[in-house]
Amino acid sequence: MLEEFKEEEIVNKVGGRFKLSSLIQKRIVALNRGARPLVEMQTKNHMEIVVQEIMEDKIYLDQSGEVAVTDDGSPLDAIEYDDAGPSLEDLV
Repeated sequence: MLEEFKEEEIVNKVGGRFKLSSLIQKRIVALNRGARPLVEMQTKNHMEIVVQEIMEDKIYLDQSGEVAVTDDGSPLDAIEYDDAGPSLEDLV
């Protein structure tokens, strides 16, 4: 029951299941490309990181459907990438 409540809470926070799916997919791609997590966690599981970022209101989908950071609204695809690309650890 608690997991069902959390699921509905996050769906409502983002604005629907389609938006949630899109936000998660785009943010995981960004993390795989070398973007840094916006939350401190002891895991490398990108799904857990993204869910925590959403729950802490760190990321959202802007009006054009791009992932944005709540601080300044910058698209995440344009920031925080390492020029060398992701390491093997980032991809696992």
